Amino acid sequence: MRTPTVYPREGFSVVEDGETLRGAMKGFGTDEEAVIDIICTRSNWQRQQIAAFFEEQLGRDLIDDLKSELGGNFEDVIVALVRPPTEYLCKHLHRAMKGAGTDEDTLIEILCTRNNDEIREIVDTYEQMYDRPLAEQMCSETSGDLRRLLTFIVTCTRDDSNEVDCERAREQAEELYAAGEGRLGTEESSFSKILGHENFDQLRQIFEEYKNVSGNTIEQALRHEVDGDYLKALLAVVECVQSPPAYFAKRLYGAMKGAGTDDETLIRIIVSRSEIDLGSIKEEFERIYDKTLESMVANETSGDYKRALLALLR
Repeated sequence: MRTPTVYPREGFSVVEDGETLRGAMKGFGTDEEAVIDIICTRSNWQRQQIAAFFEEQLGRDLIDDLKSELGGNFEDVIVALVRPPTEYLCKHLHRAMKGAGTDEDTLIEILCTRNNDEIREIVDTYEQMYDRPLAEQMCSETSGDLRRLLTFIVTCTRDDSNEVDCERAREQAEELYAAGEGRLGTEESSFSKILGHENFDQLRQIFEEYKNVSGNTIEQALRHEVDGDYLKALLAVVECVQSPPAYFAKRLYGAMKGAGTDDETLIRIIVSRSEIDLGSIKEEFERIYDKTLESMVANETSGDYKRALLALLR
């Protein structure tokens, strides 16, 4: 079960919302509360209708208006909510690979957690937005085993079925054991091939069989055999096979623990999962860390930025 926190607004009126939102930004000062009340409590489809109303009826660009009136992390949350979801993720992928250095954590979070249909939509949208294939740019910005695994994923080679072959799962578990714990050194290609190709139901069965073959969990084996960004990517696949909400709960905690806050990751996950499984993520967060996600967000943020995130969480 995947429980969102944001649902389509009942009795939605694009004209009423559009005029209220325009009024909140018109003239001297901005009514930030009105912006939050509308943008954070409508579905993305409804926000797209409001954006179309601004363009067609008011001759204005909603995102441009929001950018001119808001600022900082609060602006980032509100603008993110107004963008189509896949376009928003593509912007983060592009930013992760732009300029010097690569943000591998963002690539892993976005690409290793989605199914084939979601990946296809991302791949198509990315090329439309940037006139360059995602796989091509990703290959130029990553290397080695991480590049091989991510290439498997973005070329949509993962099995689309939900079929489980228990006998083959046992054989694949043995193959993984022979490629890692059962030998001196590690044959990384076997891990990429199986974790990058098999459907999540088959992988779940493989991981169960692995415990019987090895006596260790697949996570224990991976931590022993590989490291770095490749390990992060493989663990992201494993954790999303077992529980996507738990994976994202851990990412959120990591974005807020210690000194400083990784606001980009915090915003991206809360915004992108709000209509998918943010309610489930909240439950997992409290189960794992014995504190509510809302309380930690409230402690790490402030002002309208905090109010917007809490509106999405509630």
